[in-house]
Amino acid sequence: MAGFSCGIVGLPNVGKSTLFNALTRKAAAAANYPFCTIDPNVGIVDVPDPRLKVLSDMSNSTKIIPATVTFVDIAGLVKGASQGEGLGNQFLANIRETDAIVHVVRCFENDDVIHVAGKVDPIADIEVINLELILSDLQMADNIVSRLEKQAKGRKELLPVIDALKKALVHLNQNKALRTLDLTDEERLCLADYPFLTDKKVIYATNVSESDLPSMENEYVQRVRDYATKEGNTVIPICAKLEEEIAQLDEEGAAEFLKSLGVDDSGLNRLIKGAFDALGLLTYITTGEIETRAWTITRGTKAPEAAGKIHTDLQKGFIRAEVIAFDDMVKYDGRVGARDAGKARSEGKDYIVKDGDVVLFFHN
Repeated sequence: MAGFSCGIVGLPNVGKSTLFNALTRKAAAAANYPFCTIDPNVGIVDVPDPRLKVLSDMSNSTKIIPATVTFVDIAGLVKGASQGEGLGNQFLANIRETDAIVHVVRCFENDDVIHVAGKVDPIADIEVINLELILSDLQMADNIVSRLEKQAKGRKELLPVIDALKKALVHLNQNKALRTLDLTDEERLCLADYPFLTDKKVIYATNVSESDLPSMENEYVQRVRDYATKEGNTVIPICAKLEEEIAQLDEEGAAEFLKSLGVDDSGLNRLIKGAFDALGLLTYITTGEIETRAWTITRGTKAPEAAGKIHTDLQKGFIRAEVIAFDDMVKYDGRVGARDAGKARSEGKDYIVKDGDVVLFFHN
């Protein structure tokens, strides 16, 4: 999968489905997505990037292929989900494979939309979901430990893994998320193969009412922000109702509608940006007559690994990369002009790819 994926969680009636439907209205249907038993709702959304159109026009590309985000909507997480209440347990398995969690939190009052607990309390809501994720991780860690302990009799190399898992179990048993556990590099490596839910980055999407526009701030949002800061997580205020209205409009209409409300950007764009920042992602671009395409990599990726995103052969046979900054491509009207101006750099195996780099890889 070229892009990255986010699992959407939240209690019933917080605006989760409204948001998911709005986010993925223009999304590609994903029929054979590699997620488990009961099909969760899956939508693949293009990452908005105006640089692609600019480069495509320069290169006369036949097509533009943006980076994508896959949103996986986890149905009805309720208290007791990890014990199989609601449909929770089956669905929790679906987000184990995602890169981050978008946690939709209700931050609006509305007598017409009943709250499952009878009153609006975003922190209590967050803790209900967090507890389910912790319990699910506990169950998984427990199962892995008992399996590995049987195998460890003849395999001493499993002992550090078992120790790291037991340390995780102690932490989880104190109702704490694994992202708050201090681990050594070696312990982190031992746990890297296990997709723990509470180790993922969380983006809290605080769902506000239309009366909170354009600032999207209120006391509930502030409380969630204080909570998220302690965890080292991000808060992106959204108005699911507004997103639903924007989803009905074309790009131009949506931009005008947002402007009329004094809102800078859609919730979808802000969520994607938030996820990019939280996961430390960036985009580099390849462009030519066939296509102009965005590639998603993590910050700190070196040129050969970035080439490997396109094809493993490019990584294996990597010789060098020609790199031109996007701004220079625009300023000097394309690759040839940038070369003539001395703005095309030849970079080797240690070059760390930057956001907006326009790259041409040379390989044998």
